[in-house]
Amino acid sequence: MLIYVNGLLKCGAPLVPFFSHKRESFFNKTTPGSQSLALGSRDRVYFNSSLRYASKSIQVVESSVTDMGAKEEKADSAALSSYDDAMDALSTLISRRRGDRSPTLGSRDKLEQVVSYLKILGLEDKIKELKVIHVAGTKGKGSTCVFCEAILRNCGFRTGLFTSPHLMDVRERFRIDGLDISEEKFLQYFWECWKLLKEKAVDGVTMPPLFQFLTVLAFKIFVCEKVDVAVIEVGLGGKLDSTNVIQKPVVCGIASLGMDHMDILGHTLADIAYHKAGIFKPQIPAFTVPQLSEAMEVLEETANNLKVPLEVIAPLDLKKLDGITLGLSGDHQLVNAGLAVSLSRCWLQRTGNWDKLFLNGSNETDIPVAFCRGLATARLHGRAQVVHDLVSDQHDSSGDLIFYLDGAHSPESMEACGRWFSSAVRGNKSLSATPVNGYKRNGEFGRDFNRVSKQILLFNCMEVRDPQVLLPKLVTTCASSGTHFSRALFVPSMSTYNKVISGASAIPLDTRRKDLTWQFRLQKLWERSVQGTDAVLDHTLNPDGITSLPPHDFLCGDAPHCGGPAGTHSSAVMPSLPLTINWLRDCVRRNPSLKLEVLVTGSLHLVGDCCSAFASIDHKLATRLRTSEPFAETRGSGHRMATSCWRCTQIAKEMIVLYQI
Repeated sequence: MLIYVNGLLKCGAPLVPFFSHKRESFFNKTTPGSQSLALGSRDRVYFNSSLRYASKSIQVVESSVTDMGAKEEKADSAALSSYDDAMDALSTLISRRRGDRSPTLGSRDKLEQVVSYLKILGLEDKIKELKVIHVAGTKGKGSTCVFCEAILRNCGFRTGLFTSPHLMDVRERFRIDGLDISEEKFLQYFWECWKLLKEKAVDGVTMPPLFQFLTVLAFKIFVCEKVDVAVIEVGLGGKLDSTNVIQKPVVCGIASLGMDHMDILGHTLADIAYHKAGIFKPQIPAFTVPQLSEAMEVLEETANNLKVPLEVIAPLDLKKLDGITLGLSGDHQLVNAGLAVSLSRCWLQRTGNWDKLFLNGSNETDIPVAFCRGLATARLHGRAQVVHDLVSDQHDSSGDLIFYLDGAHSPESMEACGRWFSSAVRGNKSLSATPVNGYKRNGEFGRDFNRVSKQILLFNCMEVRDPQVLLPKLVTTCASSGTHFSRALFVPSMSTYNKVISGASAIPLDTRRKDLTWQFRLQKLWERSVQGTDAVLDHTLNPDGITSLPPHDFLCGDAPHCGGPAGTHSSAVMPSLPLTINWLRDCVRRNPSLKLEVLVTGSLHLVGDCCSAFASIDHKLATRLRTSEPFAETRGSGHRMATSCWRCTQIAKEMIVLYQI
């Protein structure tokens, strides 16, 4: 069994690899800048030596790895049953489908309801003791929160982070000291909250909707775990959001604002800004990033009415990082990183910790070393993430398959996604003859020069989105940087909106007989408005009612990029995501000279589905990891690895921290 964990590509994109079946060739040498951790005569783990975490994080991981051995004493089936029971219980709280525009409770009723749940759980007074950083925004609020958490953790504080949505497992929403909350602790806090609220439900108190429950659960976790700082991301809006029960945060932040969730927040930027500014509290400092004047006027007016000192923060200057690369890639992350630095500095100052940590009185314009460490090690899955598919690399004659994951789903984020993807693709081309962080593919680099590189779009968006805006925005942005999509593939969603699932165990390999009406509409839009063609599309079904896969040479022939000759099809509707991934792998296996760079975007649900599909397809391989002898002491985490390649990477990173390599 072989695991290779790379650090960052030169373009700044975190590399999250798959597992390779091969025992020879791929990892048979320790590359420069890497170290080898001997786990057994046949099994080795290679890590890039540049990744470092703060000492406090190392202590946390040491205890978590120790817990893994204890967990193995329990029967796997019992643990799974308990976790699945929790997911089933959570699913009963889903009160409405995504995109449902039916009226909801007003702000006061909603927040009063959340407060009543906090009272039942005995948390109403306890959450007042939490030292909170509260962040709202249309795009970038999650990244800002992740940067804040990583910065303060690297300053030595015990951190709690609450974000949404999750991609594969609901525990991703709750991080303690940079790690997803353990399954054991999640179940403990979950059932404590569930049972108390269920008991009161008998007295006429209704159970909370899903997000309200997850919000009060986050407060429960952070209070019980005694975190020093709680970084809270707003779910939707701000004024109406369940997290807005926080009355006295230490500091508030507003990330970039744009047009999204207009059916709930309003159809003008001023309306949206009004809701976002709803998290401002009297005389509590607030920071924001440069905004359009329509939004900024609302933020400033709200701040003045509440006597809030509001400061506009410029994007982070890379020169101040002394050569360090941000852990989250993309030029737009400089905006979020700049906001996070100001929020973290303000939190340290207002809690009396700044002078304790920086005795020499660090200049306000300087970025402390601990801040740089946090900015470099921050991680947020599904946002500007690069995944090299090593599973397709089982033969020396195979081509390359690289997935670029980004959950962009608004016009602004789609533009940022296009800039990042173009930059990452250009970066890969420039690095094709040079080892990156010790990464070598089959011991060969020069053969990339002989490869035909094709950019593929793998797309789906929710029906409440406007693909007539999203697709042209993406294509135009990429084209302006010289990046053109050879093919576009439209896939149906695998996840359901009426059930909370964990990992890939609930995802079938082939989602048969899916309704593809929406995907055919996307394809038609692509061919007409993006490609400029009006040809009749072939919606051929097999006798069993399943849309057929395109022939493998569909990707290999010369395809016109956007604006190509009329009548030439450059797109296909795929029957399911798992079949699509396998089909892409087959394409590169059949064509050694082919290099596919696949951008997966349009929806965070699609990105999460991709990760679930990866794990589902590679279930046997992950099971081998679980039963591998050198991993006997960490088998408790092995089961999660069997359902998620995501978890494999996380555990490997934890081992990097543990062994300080």
